[in-house]
Amino acid sequence: MQPTHYESLGGEGKVRQLVERFYELMDTLEQARDIRRLHADDLGEAKEKLFKFLSGWLGGPPLYQQEYGHPRLRMRHMPFPIGERERDQWMLCMRQAMTDVGVEEKLRTQLEQAFYRVADFMRNQ
Repeated sequence: MQPTHYESLGGEGKVRQLVERFYELMDTLEQARDIRRLHADDLGEAKEKLFKFLSGWLGGPPLYQQEYGHPRLRMRHMPFPIGERERDQWMLCMRQAMTDVGVEEKLRTQLEQAFYRVADFMRNQ
């Protein structure tokens, strides 16, 4: 059997590390200022929700669904103006986070493509 992306990434600890680095970048990169403005001042809840979502999305425990039900990502993001700029800023942070936490190149390429499809689907502008 093929390992899941969750397993290939390194499980819970690595997913948490990825989420932490992602939000550190979003919080500090000038190039991510538009996407950062769409978030609350305190990123704690966003971090936890992204961790839970990614856990299941990557093939690990479906933590988000267990707590909140179906993700309904597009519906949940509809109140926020998300265009190409916001999508690209989100992707900038995720690409850099994957590099910074040492995601292996082949997996990073696969995940980047999958993340892009999801990020692009969130556009509503």
